[in-house]
Amino acid sequence: MLEVAVKAADGKHAEDIVALDMQEVSLLADYFLIMHGNSERQVEAIVSEIVDKEEKHGFEIKHMEGKKGSRWFLIDLGDIVVHVFLKEERDFYNLEKLWSDAPLVNVSQWVTE
Repeated sequence: MLEVAVKAADGKHAEDIVALDMQEVSLLADYFLIMHGNSERQVEAIVSEIVDKEEKHGFEIKHMEGKKGSRWFLIDLGDIVVHVFLKEERDFYNLEKLWSDAPLVNVSQWVTE
């Protein structure tokens, strides 16, 4: 599920894709996947691609927050919560710092350079 989301986001040129292992830090999810796009249109394309690929692989979208024109979307996949930001919003909320106790997950093998 995490690999599918990372590859889908990368396919739409999401920037700075980071996965946090939340298993020992929070009961909210096993992983947080955080990324950003550089325009509202790109953010929407990233979200759409992740949802499409997850569903095609048989994973259920439990809940989504954000609508057209949103600067931050949240996709709840159950074990994984995906955060897709507009860059300025990501910088402002800085989830990586907020959850700095969570170890990083190496996703580099799923991302093209």
